[in-house]
Order: sequence, then C-alpha cells, then structure tokens
Amino acid sequence: MFIQTETTPNPEVLKFLPGREVLGEGAREFRTPEEGDASPLAKALFDLGDVTRVFFGPDFLTVTKGEDAQWPHLKAPILAAIMDHFTSGRPLLLDQNAEGGGHDEGDYDEETSQIVAEIKELLDTRIRPAVAQDGGDIVFSRFEPQTGVVWLHMRGACSGCPSSSATLKSGVENMLKHYVPEVTRVEQTL
Repeated sequence: MFIQTETTPNPEVLKFLPGREVLGEGAREFRTPEEGDASPLAKALFDLGDVTRVFFGPDFLTVTKGEDAQWPHLKAPILAAIMDHFTSGRPLLLDQNAEGGGHDEGDYDEETSQIVAEIKELLDTRIRPAVAQDGGDIVFSRFEPQTGVVWLHMRGACSGCPSSSATLKSGVENMLKHYVPEVTRVEQTL
C-alpha cells in the first residue's frame, strides 16, 4: 500500500491520501480522543499521543499535530497506523449510522429555506471541492434571514488555519454574496 502525503496551508495539519476510499461520501471530524473512540483508525491516531484532531474526507484524511510535535517524528507512526488499519479490514466507523457531519439542517420558513438551499448548493458544488484539495471542509451551520449573515463551520485542515479567515472572507463570502443577494456577510462558527 502506498500512502501519499501533502502539506496543507495549515502548518499543523498534514493530508494523507491512502489511494483508496476513506469515507466515500461526506466528511467526519474527531476533535478529541473521546470522539475518536467511534473509529478504530481515529483512535489509533490519537493513541500516538501528539495528535490533536483527525478528519476523514471522501478519499483522504488529515491529521492535526500538537504544538510541540514535529512532523519528521510523527509522520512515520501516522503512516504505519493508516497502513495497519487499511490492511486489517476493520471498519472505519464503529457506528455506520452515526451522523456524517454534513450541513446543519435548521428550521426555516419557505422563503428562507430556498435561500438556505441555494447556499448549500454553492457550498457543495463550488466551495467544498476546492477546500477539500487543501485537506479541509466547510459546512453550513445557520443563516440569519434578518441580518443576511451565513454561519459556516470550518473543519479538517481549515480549522485553525492561519489563512482560513482570508479564505472565508475573500473567497467564500464574495461568492455567496454574488450568487445569493440575500447574503450580507459570512462568519465562522467555532
């Protein structure tokens, strides 16, 4: 098995491409070792000690290291854990019915529901694929129709990335405002 690695705009995050499907569809983030217990692979990565976050995408995973950890020391054990997992035949998730971590649904009136659907469509077709190239994901959290503010949740390599604010404001906000005139601003959900 050959696993490629790629750097991301976030120096604390490395992207791993195992050359096979990881999650298939959607994305799943594990922010703590306790959340990682839901996945044998995430648990193995957290058990390495210097891993602070794990993110599964369709065909990749990203690993966030602790501040004091160095990639030259952590990369080989991560590669070994990924290889061990995929050659073992164990499932990626222990509960296949667990929430995949997509867009939040919310309860909106008919007019606002149409606006939210347009926002989600743009996120899914134009923004999320581009962000996945850098090992991250952006999902819809909520829309405030009174103010026109869209709240988005940044995951994977995007979470805590130094350039995520610029991506959110100059890229995502401009696109959403252009195609969905009701949008006035984009903010990040923490």
